[in-house]
Amino acid sequence: MLQILYLAQDLADPAVRRRTLTLVAGGARVTLAGFRRGANPLAAVHGIEPIELGTTADARFAQRIGAVAGACLRLANRLRHVQRPDVIIARNLEMLAVARRAVALFGGDVPIVYECLDIHRLLLRKDMVGRALRAAEAQLGRDVRWLITSSPAFIEHYFRPLSGINAPPILLENKVLDIDGTAANVAGAAECPPAGVPWKIGWFGALRCRKSLSLLAEFSRMMEGRFEVVLRGRPAYSEFEDFDGALRSEPFMRFEGAYRNPEDLADIYGDVHFTWAIDFFEEGQNSAWLLPNRLYEGCRHGRIPIAMKGTETARFLAVRGIGLVLEEADAESLAALVGSMTPDAYADNAERISRCNPGTWVFDRSDCEALVRRLATLIVEPPRPLPAVAIAEPRHNEGGSL
Repeated sequence: MLQILYLAQDLADPAVRRRTLTLVAGGARVTLAGFRRGANPLAAVHGIEPIELGTTADARFAQRIGAVAGACLRLANRLRHVQRPDVIIARNLEMLAVARRAVALFGGDVPIVYECLDIHRLLLRKDMVGRALRAAEAQLGRDVRWLITSSPAFIEHYFRPLSGINAPPILLENKVLDIDGTAANVAGAAECPPAGVPWKIGWFGALRCRKSLSLLAEFSRMMEGRFEVVLRGRPAYSEFEDFDGALRSEPFMRFEGAYRNPEDLADIYGDVHFTWAIDFFEEGQNSAWLLPNRLYEGCRHGRIPIAMKGTETARFLAVRGIGLVLEEADAESLAALVGSMTPDAYADNAERISRCNPGTWVFDRSDCEALVRRLATLIVEPPRPLPAVAIAEPRHNEGGSL
Protein backbone atom coordinates (compact mmCIF):
# COMPACT_ATOMS: atom_id res chain seq x y z
CA MET A 1 0.00 0.00 0.00
CA LEU A 2 1.36 3.40 -0.99
CA GLN A 3 2.46 5.45 2.03
CA ILE A 4 1.80 9.19 1.59
CA LEU A 5 2.81 11.98 3.94
CA TYR A 6 0.43 14.85 3.16
CA LEU A 7 1.65 18.21 4.46
CA ALA A 8 -1.19 20.76 4.59
CA GLN A 9 -1.09 24.48 5.21
CA ASP A 10 -4.47 24.45 7.01
CA LEU A 11 -5.89 21.35 8.67
CA ALA A 12 -9.27 23.09 8.94
CA ASP A 13 -9.53 23.58 5.17
CA PRO A 14 -12.33 21.43 3.67
CA ALA A 15 -10.24 21.06 0.52
CA VAL A 16 -7.51 19.34 2.56
CA ARG A 17 -10.14 16.92 3.86
CA ARG A 18 -11.31 16.24 0.31
CA ARG A 19 -7.79 15.53 -0.96
CA THR A 20 -7.13 13.23 1.98
CA LEU A 21 -10.35 11.33 1.28
CA THR A 22 -9.33 11.11 -2.38
CA LEU A 23 -5.99 9.51 -1.56
CA VAL A 24 -7.52 7.08 0.93
CA ALA A 25 -10.25 6.09 -1.56
CA GLY A 26 -7.52 5.48 -4.11
CA GLY A 27 -5.90 2.89 -1.85
CA ALA A 28 -3.16 4.91 -0.16
CA ARG A 29 -2.31 5.04 3.53
CA VAL A 30 -2.16 8.73 4.43
CA THR A 31 -0.37 10.48 7.28
CA LEU A 32 -1.75 14.01 7.52
CA ALA A 33 0.38 16.74 9.09
CA GLY A 34 0.09 20.49 8.98
CA PHE A 35 -0.79 23.77 10.61
CA ARG A 36 -3.99 24.66 12.38
CA ARG A 37 -5.66 27.85 11.15
CA GLY A 38 -8.90 28.06 13.09
CA ALA A 39 -11.31 25.35 14.18
CA ASN A 40 -13.50 23.36 11.83
CA PRO A 41 -14.74 19.99 13.14
CA LEU A 42 -16.36 19.33 9.77
CA ALA A 43 -12.89 19.06 8.19
CA ALA A 44 -11.99 16.00 10.27
CA VAL A 45 -11.32 12.74 8.42
CA HIS A 46 -12.60 9.62 10.17
CA GLY A 47 -9.75 7.32 11.12
CA ILE A 48 -6.98 9.88 10.57
CA GLU A 49 -5.55 11.86 13.48
CA PRO A 50 -3.53 14.74 12.02
CA ILE A 51 -0.12 15.71 13.34
CA GLU A 52 -0.25 19.38 14.25
CA LEU A 53 2.88 21.36 13.42
CA GLY A 54 1.76 24.68 14.86
CA THR A 55 -0.73 27.49 14.40
CA THR A 56 -0.88 30.06 11.61
CA ALA A 57 -3.21 32.95 10.78
CA ASP A 58 -4.80 34.38 7.65
CA ALA A 59 -3.17 37.48 6.15
CA ARG A 60 -0.12 37.24 8.46
CA PHE A 61 2.63 36.16 6.13
CA ALA A 62 5.52 36.96 8.47
CA GLN A 63 3.90 34.94 11.25
CA ARG A 64 3.52 31.99 8.88
CA ILE A 65 7.22 32.13 7.98
CA GLY A 66 8.09 31.98 11.67
CA ALA A 67 5.71 29.08 12.22
CA VAL A 68 7.24 27.15 9.33
CA ALA A 69 10.77 27.73 10.64
CA GLY A 70 9.73 26.50 14.08
CA ALA A 71 8.01 23.46 12.60
CA CYS A 72 11.13 22.53 10.66
CA LEU A 73 13.17 22.64 13.86
CA ARG A 74 10.68 20.42 15.69
CA LEU A 75 9.87 18.11 12.79
CA ALA A 76 12.01 15.17 13.90
CA ASN A 77 10.05 14.99 17.13
CA ARG A 78 6.68 15.37 15.42
CA LEU A 79 7.40 12.62 12.90
CA ARG A 80 9.25 10.24 15.23
CA HIS A 81 6.52 7.58 15.01
CA VAL A 82 5.77 8.02 11.31
CA GLN A 83 6.68 5.27 8.87
CA ARG A 84 8.93 6.31 6.02
CA PRO A 85 6.62 7.58 3.25
CA ASP A 86 6.84 6.60 -0.38
CA VAL A 87 5.74 10.08 -1.48
CA ILE A 88 5.37 13.45 0.22
CA ILE A 89 2.72 15.88 -1.03
CA ALA A 90 3.31 19.49 0.00
CA ARG A 91 0.28 21.73 -0.28
CA ASN A 92 1.30 25.36 -0.85
CA LEU A 93 4.67 27.07 -0.76
CA GLU A 94 5.29 27.04 2.99
CA MET A 95 4.84 23.28 3.10
CA LEU A 96 7.60 22.82 0.53
CA ALA A 97 10.06 23.95 3.19
CA VAL A 98 8.63 21.42 5.63
CA ALA A 99 8.71 18.72 2.96
CA ARG A 100 12.40 19.27 2.26
CA ARG A 101 13.16 18.97 5.97
CA ALA A 102 11.11 15.78 6.13
CA VAL A 103 12.99 14.31 3.18
CA ALA A 104 16.28 14.92 4.97
CA LEU A 105 14.94 13.17 8.07
CA PHE A 106 13.71 10.16 6.11
CA GLY A 107 16.91 9.58 4.18
CA GLY A 108 17.10 12.16 1.42
CA ASP A 109 15.38 10.37 -1.46
CA VAL A 110 11.62 10.56 -0.87
CA PRO A 111 9.94 12.18 -3.92
CA ILE A 112 8.03 15.43 -3.34
CA VAL A 113 4.87 16.47 -5.17
CA TYR A 114 4.03 20.18 -4.96
CA GLU A 115 0.29 20.94 -4.78
CA CYS A 116 -0.52 24.58 -5.53
CA LEU A 117 -4.18 25.48 -6.09
CA ASP A 118 -3.92 29.25 -5.58
CA ILE A 119 -1.29 31.76 -6.64
CA HIS A 120 -0.73 34.17 -3.76
CA ARG A 121 -0.58 37.82 -4.79
CA LEU A 122 2.87 38.25 -3.18
CA LEU A 123 4.30 35.76 -5.68
CA LEU A 124 3.08 37.99 -8.52
CA ARG A 125 4.64 41.21 -7.35
CA LYS A 126 7.25 42.70 -9.66
CA ASP A 127 9.34 44.18 -6.86
CA MET A 128 12.04 42.69 -4.64
CA VAL A 129 9.47 40.91 -2.46
CA GLY A 130 7.95 39.08 -5.42
CA ARG A 131 11.33 38.19 -6.88
CA ALA A 132 12.54 36.89 -3.51
CA LEU A 133 9.46 34.71 -3.04
CA ARG A 134 9.66 33.28 -6.54
CA ALA A 135 13.36 32.56 -5.97
CA ALA A 136 12.47 30.80 -2.71
CA GLU A 137 9.81 28.76 -4.49
CA ALA A 138 12.29 27.78 -7.19
CA GLN A 139 14.91 26.80 -4.64
CA LEU A 140 12.56 24.83 -2.41
CA GLY A 141 10.97 23.17 -5.44
CA ARG A 142 14.12 22.40 -7.38
CA ASP A 143 13.76 18.64 -6.86
CA VAL A 144 9.96 18.47 -7.01
CA ARG A 145 8.84 15.57 -9.17
CA TRP A 146 5.35 16.80 -10.07
CA LEU A 147 3.28 19.93 -9.79
CA ILE A 148 -0.43 19.50 -9.02
CA THR A 149 -2.64 22.47 -9.86
CA SER A 150 -6.34 22.98 -10.54
CA SER A 151 -6.64 25.35 -13.50
CA PRO A 152 -4.86 25.54 -16.86
CA ALA A 153 -4.71 29.32 -16.40
CA PHE A 154 -2.35 28.88 -13.44
CA ILE A 155 0.06 27.09 -15.73
CA GLU A 156 -0.43 29.58 -18.55
CA HIS A 157 -0.10 32.77 -16.50
CA TYR A 158 2.20 31.82 -13.65
CA PHE A 159 4.00 28.49 -13.67
CA ARG A 160 5.15 28.68 -17.27
CA PRO A 161 6.23 32.34 -17.54
CA LEU A 162 7.13 33.30 -13.94
CA SER A 163 7.69 30.38 -11.60
CA GLY A 164 10.98 28.57 -11.28
CA ILE A 165 9.20 25.25 -10.75
CA ASN A 166 10.19 22.98 -13.64
CA ALA A 167 8.27 19.87 -12.59
CA PRO A 168 5.71 18.40 -15.02
CA PRO A 169 2.23 19.80 -14.21
CA ILE A 170 -0.74 17.58 -13.41
CA LEU A 171 -4.16 19.19 -13.75
CA LEU A 172 -6.52 18.06 -10.97
CA GLU A 173 -9.64 20.19 -11.23
CA ASN A 174 -11.73 20.97 -8.16
CA LYS A 175 -14.32 18.34 -9.01
CA VAL A 176 -16.87 16.90 -6.61
CA LEU A 177 -15.58 13.81 -4.85
CA ASP A 178 -18.02 10.93 -5.42
CA ILE A 179 -16.42 7.84 -3.92
CA ASP A 180 -19.60 5.76 -4.00
CA GLY A 181 -20.14 6.37 -7.70
CA THR A 182 -23.91 6.71 -7.38
CA ALA A 183 -26.37 9.46 -8.19
CA ALA A 184 -28.34 8.87 -4.98
CA ASN A 185 -27.07 12.03 -3.32
CA VAL A 186 -27.77 14.52 -6.09
CA ALA A 187 -30.05 17.50 -5.66
CA GLY A 188 -33.45 17.43 -7.27
CA ALA A 189 -33.94 18.92 -10.72
CA ALA A 190 -33.42 22.66 -10.94
CA GLU A 191 -36.77 24.41 -11.26
CA CYS A 192 -37.89 28.02 -11.10
CA PRO A 193 -39.58 29.01 -7.83
CA PRO A 194 -43.38 29.22 -7.51
CA ALA A 195 -45.04 32.62 -7.78
CA GLY A 196 -44.22 34.76 -4.77
CA VAL A 197 -41.18 32.69 -3.76
CA PRO A 198 -37.78 34.35 -4.35
CA TRP A 199 -35.01 33.09 -6.59
CA LYS A 200 -31.94 32.16 -4.56
CA ILE A 201 -28.26 32.67 -5.36
CA GLY A 202 -25.87 30.40 -3.44
CA TRP A 203 -22.40 31.66 -2.54
CA PHE A 204 -20.66 28.67 -0.96
CA GLY A 205 -17.15 27.67 0.05
CA ALA A 206 -14.28 30.00 0.95
CA LEU A 207 -15.96 33.35 1.65
CA ARG A 208 -13.18 35.90 1.33
CA CYS A 209 -14.36 38.48 -1.22
CA ARG A 210 -15.54 41.85 0.11
CA LYS A 211 -16.47 43.01 -3.38
CA SER A 212 -18.79 40.03 -3.91
CA LEU A 213 -20.45 40.66 -0.56
CA SER A 214 -21.04 44.32 -1.38
CA LEU A 215 -22.28 43.61 -4.92
CA LEU A 216 -24.70 40.87 -3.84
CA ALA A 217 -26.00 42.99 -0.97
CA GLU A 218 -26.74 45.92 -3.28
CA PHE A 219 -28.31 43.61 -5.87
CA SER A 220 -30.56 41.83 -3.35
CA ARG A 221 -31.86 45.16 -2.00
CA MET A 222 -32.45 46.39 -5.55
CA MET A 223 -34.56 43.29 -6.25
CA GLU A 224 -36.71 44.04 -3.17
CA GLY A 225 -37.14 40.42 -2.11
CA ARG A 226 -37.45 38.78 -5.53
CA PHE A 227 -33.94 37.39 -4.99
CA GLU A 228 -32.23 36.09 -1.87
CA VAL A 229 -28.54 35.32 -1.36
CA VAL A 230 -27.56 32.33 0.76
CA LEU A 231 -23.97 32.07 2.04
CA ARG A 232 -22.42 28.90 3.44
CA GLY A 233 -18.83 27.94 4.21
CA ARG A 234 -15.86 29.46 6.01
CA PRO A 235 -15.66 33.26 6.09
CA ALA A 236 -12.15 34.73 6.04
CA TYR A 237 -12.88 37.20 8.82
CA SER A 238 -9.56 38.96 8.26
CA GLU A 239 -10.84 40.15 4.86
CA PHE A 240 -14.04 41.80 6.16
CA GLU A 241 -14.57 44.70 8.53
CA ASP A 242 -17.54 42.99 10.16
CA PHE A 243 -18.80 39.96 8.25
CA ASP A 244 -21.44 38.90 10.78
CA GLY A 245 -22.68 42.44 11.33
CA ALA A 246 -22.93 43.07 7.60
CA LEU A 247 -25.09 39.97 7.12
CA ARG A 248 -27.36 40.90 10.03
CA SER A 249 -28.10 44.23 8.39
CA GLU A 250 -29.05 42.74 5.03
CA PRO A 251 -32.75 41.84 4.69
CA PHE A 252 -32.30 39.46 1.75
CA MET A 253 -29.01 37.74 2.62
CA ARG A 254 -28.26 35.08 5.20
CA PHE A 255 -25.27 33.05 6.35
CA GLU A 256 -26.03 29.39 7.11
CA GLY A 257 -22.62 28.31 8.44
CA ALA A 258 -20.16 25.60 7.46
CA TYR A 259 -20.98 22.35 5.71
CA ARG A 260 -19.38 18.97 4.97
CA ASN A 261 -17.98 18.45 1.51
CA PRO A 262 -19.12 16.31 -0.28
CA GLU A 263 -21.72 14.94 2.15
CA ASP A 264 -23.89 18.08 2.40
CA LEU A 265 -23.66 19.35 -1.17
CA ALA A 266 -26.97 17.96 -2.41
CA ASP A 267 -28.86 19.65 0.42
CA ILE A 268 -27.25 23.07 0.15
CA TYR A 269 -27.36 23.28 -3.65
CA GLY A 270 -30.88 21.87 -3.68
CA ASP A 271 -31.91 24.99 -1.75
CA VAL A 272 -30.75 27.48 -4.43
CA HIS A 273 -31.20 28.21 -8.15
CA PHE A 274 -27.90 29.89 -9.09
CA THR A 275 -24.27 29.43 -8.08
CA TRP A 276 -22.12 32.52 -7.49
CA ALA A 277 -18.92 31.35 -9.23
CA ILE A 278 -17.22 34.76 -9.02
CA ASP A 279 -14.32 35.86 -6.83
CA PHE A 280 -12.69 39.31 -6.82
CA PHE A 281 -10.36 38.55 -3.90
CA GLU A 282 -7.23 38.89 -6.06
CA GLU A 283 -8.88 40.54 -9.03
CA GLY A 284 -7.07 40.22 -12.36
CA GLN A 285 -4.71 37.60 -10.95
CA ASN A 286 -5.59 34.46 -8.99
CA SER A 287 -9.32 35.24 -9.07
CA ALA A 288 -9.29 35.55 -12.85
CA TRP A 289 -7.41 32.27 -13.28
CA LEU A 290 -9.02 29.86 -10.85
CA LEU A 291 -11.79 27.34 -11.46
CA PRO A 292 -13.58 27.36 -8.09
CA ASN A 293 -14.99 24.37 -6.24
CA ARG A 294 -18.49 25.82 -6.41
CA LEU A 295 -18.40 25.81 -10.21
CA TYR A 296 -18.20 22.00 -10.23
CA GLU A 297 -20.44 21.57 -7.20
CA GLY A 298 -23.24 23.72 -8.57
CA CYS A 299 -23.18 22.16 -12.01
CA ARG A 300 -23.03 18.67 -10.52
CA HIS A 301 -26.36 19.50 -8.88
CA GLY A 302 -27.81 21.26 -11.92
CA ARG A 303 -27.65 24.83 -10.61
CA ILE A 304 -26.88 27.69 -13.00
CA PRO A 305 -23.39 29.17 -12.51
CA ILE A 306 -22.79 32.91 -12.75
CA ALA A 307 -19.25 33.81 -13.86
CA MET A 308 -17.42 37.07 -14.49
CA LYS A 309 -16.50 38.10 -18.03
CA GLY A 310 -12.82 37.68 -18.88
CA THR A 311 -12.09 34.94 -16.35
CA GLU A 312 -11.05 31.31 -16.76
CA THR A 313 -14.43 30.33 -15.31
CA ALA A 314 -16.24 32.26 -18.05
CA ARG A 315 -14.03 30.60 -20.67
CA PHE A 316 -14.78 27.18 -19.16
CA LEU A 317 -18.53 27.85 -19.39
CA ALA A 318 -18.32 29.25 -22.93
CA VAL A 319 -16.57 26.11 -24.22
CA ARG A 320 -19.47 24.02 -22.89
CA GLY A 321 -22.23 26.45 -23.84
CA ILE A 322 -23.60 26.71 -20.29
CA GLY A 323 -24.03 29.23 -17.50
CA LEU A 324 -24.42 32.99 -17.32
CA VAL A 325 -21.66 35.58 -17.67
CA LEU A 326 -21.73 38.95 -15.91
CA GLU A 327 -20.48 41.75 -18.16
CA GLU A 328 -19.72 44.34 -15.46
CA ALA A 329 -19.08 43.92 -11.75
CA ASP A 330 -22.04 45.90 -10.47
CA ALA A 331 -25.56 45.34 -9.20
CA GLU A 332 -27.20 46.83 -12.27
CA SER A 333 -25.47 44.37 -14.59
CA LEU A 334 -26.42 41.45 -12.36
CA ALA A 335 -30.02 42.66 -12.34
CA ALA A 336 -29.99 42.81 -16.15
CA LEU A 337 -28.53 39.30 -16.31
CA VAL A 338 -30.90 37.44 -13.97
CA GLY A 339 -33.56 39.91 -12.85
CA SER A 340 -36.00 39.03 -15.62
CA MET A 341 -35.30 35.29 -15.65
CA THR A 342 -38.29 33.34 -16.99
CA PRO A 343 -39.22 29.69 -16.29
CA ASP A 344 -38.45 28.77 -19.89
CA ALA A 345 -35.05 30.48 -19.88
CA TYR A 346 -34.15 28.86 -16.57
CA ALA A 347 -35.24 25.42 -17.77
CA ASP A 348 -33.16 25.84 -20.93
CA ASN A 349 -30.06 26.76 -18.89
CA ALA A 350 -30.56 23.78 -16.58
CA GLU A 351 -31.13 21.41 -19.49
CA ARG A 352 -27.86 22.42 -21.14
CA ILE A 353 -25.97 21.59 -17.94
CA SER A 354 -27.68 18.20 -17.77
CA ARG A 355 -26.34 17.34 -21.23
CA CYS A 356 -22.72 17.60 -20.04
CA ASN A 357 -20.81 14.42 -19.28
CA PRO A 358 -21.05 13.78 -15.51
CA GLY A 359 -17.28 13.26 -15.49
CA THR A 360 -16.96 17.00 -16.12
CA TRP A 361 -18.01 17.59 -12.52
CA VAL A 362 -17.19 14.41 -10.61
CA PHE A 363 -14.00 12.71 -9.40
CA ASP A 364 -15.03 9.12 -8.66
CA ARG A 365 -13.36 6.12 -7.03
CA SER A 366 -11.75 4.99 -10.28
CA ASP A 367 -10.22 8.47 -10.64
CA CYS A 368 -8.92 8.24 -7.07
CA GLU A 369 -7.34 4.86 -7.79
CA ALA A 370 -5.78 6.15 -11.01
CA LEU A 371 -4.25 9.09 -9.14
CA VAL A 372 -2.73 6.84 -6.47
CA ARG A 373 -1.37 4.46 -9.12
CA ARG A 374 0.23 7.42 -10.83
CA LEU A 375 1.78 8.60 -7.57
CA ALA A 376 3.11 5.08 -7.01
CA THR A 377 5.27 5.42 -10.12
CA LEU A 378 7.38 7.94 -8.18
CA ILE A 379 8.43 5.46 -5.52
CA VAL A 380 12.15 5.43 -4.81
CA GLU A 381 13.36 2.38 -2.96
CA PRO A 382 15.42 3.37 0.10
CA PRO A 383 19.00 2.14 0.14
CA ARG A 384 18.34 0.47 3.49
CA PRO A 385 15.40 0.07 5.88
CA LEU A 386 14.65 3.21 7.86
CA PRO A 387 12.14 2.48 10.62
CA ALA A 388 10.32 5.40 12.19
CA VAL A 389 12.38 5.17 15.36
CA ALA A 390 15.48 6.00 13.34
CA ILE A 391 14.42 9.65 13.24
CA ALA A 392 16.43 11.28 15.99
CA GLU A 393 15.75 14.39 17.97
CA PRO A 394 17.54 17.38 16.43
CA ARG A 395 20.73 18.52 18.11
CA HIS A 396 20.86 22.10 19.26
CA ASN A 397 23.17 23.04 16.42
CA GLU A 398 21.12 21.35 13.71
CA GLY A 399 19.90 23.43 10.84
CA GLY A 400 16.23 24.07 10.34
CA SER A 401 15.99 27.37 8.57
CA LEU A 402 14.00 27.92 5.42
